[in-house]
Amino acid sequence: MSNRVLCREASHAGSWYTASGPQLSAQLEGWLSQVQSTKRPARAIIAPHAGYTYCGSCAAHAYKQVDPSITRRIFILGPSHHVPLSRCALSSVDIYRTPLYDLRIDQKVYAELWKTGMFERMSLQTDEDEHSIEMHLPYTAKAMESHKDEFTIVPVLVGALSETKEQEFGKLFSKYLADPCNLFVVSSDFCHWGQRFRYSYYDESQGEIYRSIEHLDKMGMSIIEQLDPVSFSNYLKKYHNTICGRHPIGVLLNAITELQKNGMNMSFSFLNYAQSSQCRNWQDSSDKGKEGWCQNVVTSKNQWL
Repeated sequence: MSNRVLCREASHAGSWYTASGPQLSAQLEGWLSQVQSTKRPARAIIAPHAGYTYCGSCAAHAYKQVDPSITRRIFILGPSHHVPLSRCALSSVDIYRTPLYDLRIDQKVYAELWKTGMFERMSLQTDEDEHSIEMHLPYTAKAMESHKDEFTIVPVLVGALSETKEQEFGKLFSKYLADPCNLFVVSSDFCHWGQRFRYSYYDESQGEIYRSIEHLDKMGMSIIEQLDPVSFSNYLKKYHNTICGRHPIGVLLNAITELQKNGMNMSFSFLNYAQSSQCRNWQDSSDKGKEGWCQNVVTSKNQWL
């Protein structure tokens, strides 16, 4: 057998964020310095995965709540954008590279997850094509840089899970969530609105389109804060909001529900909400000239204690 270390390259560096380590570090530091650590230490955060131009300052509110002195393992749950998955998938590599420094995958936890028979394997191509996990790697590296040799990551690509499977994966991950040394990062943008996304919900009573989108998102955010996966599922069925990380969020909510059954007291609060642009007419977000981020991606972050 080969002992060769397999690496996933930072495939979106140079396009979705700068490939320069010093420049990236300074950029992240700038965003983090502008927010407060009001809910530290977070045990889980929901943060966006758009290009940093659109969501970098927004994501800082979440990563500012990370306490590197106690965090030893970071689970990163991201939705699959390019391949159909009915389950969850694990990476086939050992190292995730970033312009800051390399992040090591926790092979012990991976082995435990693999033994459950609930996971598929990502090909390297699938892994490097996907951005939902990668966009959290530089922020993870920055938030943990004071303890960079003392933690591992557990990247998980989450498929289009049924409610039953969200419950099953939530139960599986709940034992890891119960450990205060573990941090869960859930990767999700919120409403993707416009012709490109075949989604044009508009409540005229809210005013302009972007106000309607904000109202719709904050409705969902309020339900997430209630930590009730059933209510969140019902909200999605009613409004069909294009929250791309809805399945990772569902897994997290079910994990929390499982722990609450055992008497753990938890709370969750959103700290920031931002839109990449303000949609005002039906043509907004149909332009394909901005690397796909001309949509009204609502980026939000939150954390729970």
